Amino acid sequence: MEHYGLWSLVPPLVAIVLAIRTRQVYVSLLVGIFLGWVILSGGNPLTGFFATLQGLVDVFKEPSNTRTILFSALVGALIAFVQRSGGVGGFVQRLDAWLRQSEARQAGKNPTGVRRKVEGLAFLTGMLVFVESSISVLTVGALFRPVFDRLKIPREKLAYLADSSSAPSCILIPFNAWGAYIMSLLVLQGFERPFATLISSIPYNFYPLLAVLLVLVVIFTRKDWGPMRAAEVRAHTTGQVLRPGAKPLLSAEVTALEAKPGAPLRMRNMLLPIGLMVLLMPLMLAYTGWEGVTQEGIGPVGHFFRAIGQGSGSSAVLYSVSISLLVSAALYMAQGILTGGELVDLTLRGISDLMPLALLMLLAFAIGNICGALGTGHFAAEAVQGWLSPGLVPAVVFVVSGFVAFSTGTSWGTFAIMISIAIPMAQVLDAPLSLTLAAALGGGIFGDHCSPISDTTILSSMASASDHIDHVRTQLPYALLAAGGALLLYLAFGLLL
Repeated sequence: MEHYGLWSLVPPLVAIVLAIRTRQVYVSLLVGIFLGWVILSGGNPLTGFFATLQGLVDVFKEPSNTRTILFSALVGALIAFVQRSGGVGGFVQRLDAWLRQSEARQAGKNPTGVRRKVEGLAFLTGMLVFVESSISVLTVGALFRPVFDRLKIPREKLAYLADSSSAPSCILIPFNAWGAYIMSLLVLQGFERPFATLISSIPYNFYPLLAVLLVLVVIFTRKDWGPMRAAEVRAHTTGQVLRPGAKPLLSAEVTALEAKPGAPLRMRNMLLPIGLMVLLMPLMLAYTGWEGVTQEGIGPVGHFFRAIGQGSGSSAVLYSVSISLLVSAALYMAQGILTGGELVDLTLRGISDLMPLALLMLLAFAIGNICGALGTGHFAAEAVQGWLSPGLVPAVVFVVSGFVAFSTGTSWGTFAIMISIAIPMAQVLDAPLSLTLAAALGGGIFGDHCSPISDTTILSSMASASDHIDHVRTQLPYALLAAGGALLLYLAFGLLL
């Protein structure tokens, strides 16, 4: 494939450097896109400006991009529905009652057992709410902060559990906007079966797997270290869930939408819509891929799973959230909780809340297109072909992705840049493709976890009402341990595969 030599590296590098210096990811990506079009326009900035606008419009020429952006917006509407209907409030009420009963049964017997149960349930809740990472973090914080305070568990531990269960669950269970987004990036790289490609990378996505395993070890062994151990000792001996002098990072902007006054608090009004959407995603994958499966003597079960592998991820998530929205709207109207006008207003409110995410997707797809047109990945592969062993590619990609995500504070922006570079590198150098993809994704999650400017890290501090720097300091040793293990595994698997 032809490329523009060193010029092909300018757009992603400028975007990275600007994001590091300015902390403005949107502006940085937009500048990178503009520079890319200037290069493609022969150095004419005016032509590059108009080409940039057209390039943003052309993102919607790819149906999967449009479907993914629409899905992200509609998820905001569904979350607004379940909050305003009293579904989230019902879940909180039921959970709190169950925890109080458990505390009463264990009173004076095994306080450590109660703490394990509460911490484990908080982590499990974060893992199960894999629809969107921000919603996962906010749900865990809103549900468990009062319980953690009552049990004298430090806020830093709550922030760690919320943070370590959000992005890992979203990347390991890709029936959500994360999966649709990554599949759209893979489509830009020419993959005809992006869902199957993404699924094949999950067993090699070592950082989120190790991060999840480490949380379970910490919960059930009660073995903390570093700043987290000091926080646990403080809370246990003094009852202070926050460090003296700490400044809790709590914002009204991230609190959940309150239930409608007078609405009954029913847990099923949250579980039914969310559960339906999750259940529909694999079914819609099979539906969209059904006709593409050739009949080779396989049974209905084999046909179903092959259809899932060939299905359209962007179509599946869009169909699933749309059906869930319609069903939930009918459910709430039938109960007399919300009127048609209120549902329309909530839809617009929810969509507006997730507009920043949709805008980030638009810019990510656009810079991915630019890197493809400039041949960025192929030039990078040719530049390192003489000295970089194919087996080392996944480890190098993991480290670079982690650095970019840490510096920019965004895993999604990192995915857009790194996938467009790492995948062509792996193809040209004949490096393990699934392993390299997993390294790019896992590195993005690692850097995002460690970064004090990451939106998920900030939301975790806000949702748990923890001091933000305290959260970063207490989580960092665990993240570094999981990352060290992941790097060793990428080195070992890269040399073995």
